[in-house]
Amino acid sequence: MNGSTPIEAGSERSERAVIPYGRQDITEADLEAVRRVLLSDFLTQGPVVPEFESRMAALVGARFAVASNSATSSLHLACLALGVSRGDLVWTTPITFVASANCARYCGAEVDFVDIDKRSYNISVASLEQKLFAAEKAGRLPKVVIPVHLAGHPADMEPIWRLSRQYGFAIIEDASHAVGGRYRETPVGSCQYSDITIFSFHPVKIITTGEGGMALTNDPVLARKMAQLNSHGITRDPAEMIGTPDGPWYYQQVDLGYNYRMTDVQAALGLSQLERLAEYSARRHVLAARYDELLKAMPVTTPWRDPRDYSGFHLYIIRLNLSLVKHGHREIFEAMRAAGILVNLHYIPVYRQPDYASFGFETDSFPESECYYSEAMTLPLFPKLSEDDQERVVSVLQSVLQ
Repeated sequence: MNGSTPIEAGSERSERAVIPYGRQDITEADLEAVRRVLLSDFLTQGPVVPEFESRMAALVGARFAVASNSATSSLHLACLALGVSRGDLVWTTPITFVASANCARYCGAEVDFVDIDKRSYNISVASLEQKLFAAEKAGRLPKVVIPVHLAGHPADMEPIWRLSRQYGFAIIEDASHAVGGRYRETPVGSCQYSDITIFSFHPVKIITTGEGGMALTNDPVLARKMAQLNSHGITRDPAEMIGTPDGPWYYQQVDLGYNYRMTDVQAALGLSQLERLAEYSARRHVLAARYDELLKAMPVTTPWRDPRDYSGFHLYIIRLNLSLVKHGHREIFEAMRAAGILVNLHYIPVYRQPDYASFGFETDSFPESECYYSEAMTLPLFPKLSEDDQERVVSVLQSVLQ
């Protein structure tokens, strides 16, 4: 990092409220929706979860949706449904939350990474193509590739899909950041260029269910498999059973599944939040455009987005031009937090995690990811961020950089 001199952060943190990088927005309508479920006959597996699944699938143009208790669970279900198992290889981007890679390891598979594009910070199509060419020669092609729509900006899915047809791998879109986004003119989640798409409803995401996730697909076999594994591997459908049912009470565990189910309480919150998805997305874009303008004269690189796409804008990630400032990455980060601006870093490259160290990843293999990690910082962005608070974020950053 450049420089080591401590930065004076000032005393305003003690006088003014901190500004987090993300925050949920809970309204009276949300509270009433949850209250209705709490007073109903069903708190867990009632009619609201299927309604939420149906509404989300219709919104994005997918045939099927399976809601779960987290996006991590949904990623695991997706890998299982695609038959990922011991001896298989799954590739993803290193600039993501660890769940995008861990889901394959839960199935016993090996994980490898593809470096990022220097402009979008998503998986590099050029690097993916080069790695696939080499992997085919070595007889080590991946079974699944998991592109991640970092910060809500869609990865370039059409060429990735073409490569999947050429090299025979399945695609899981990790769209945890991209609810409400569009790739070209198609909603993210339509699975036009993937087998399965995953959404997250964590509190700091675009809409929330408290915790929760969803897998969307157009394949009825994958949908049925994920739904079954989502609930202990149990079926009540006689057509899926071995032998004749003992009676109307009968069910069978036909696979070793999990209790990954979303509750009606969570789904009620999600349905209520879904009514404001367009409003939330539009507000995030307004705030992002204001950041672009407010930061344009400062030694930072603002987020690039493909003009053909519509980002979910879950995060606003800047890159610090450290050669133009006297302080280093860590000093700037710490000074922002000391001033009450709770910036974050999305993400530490997954291969740097101690649990991945034994796999022998070399940082030199991922130069763009390493460069990104040395410069990235996430600024506050959420629908209820006021313009005054946004200007305070920029003012503190300007002071710190100077």
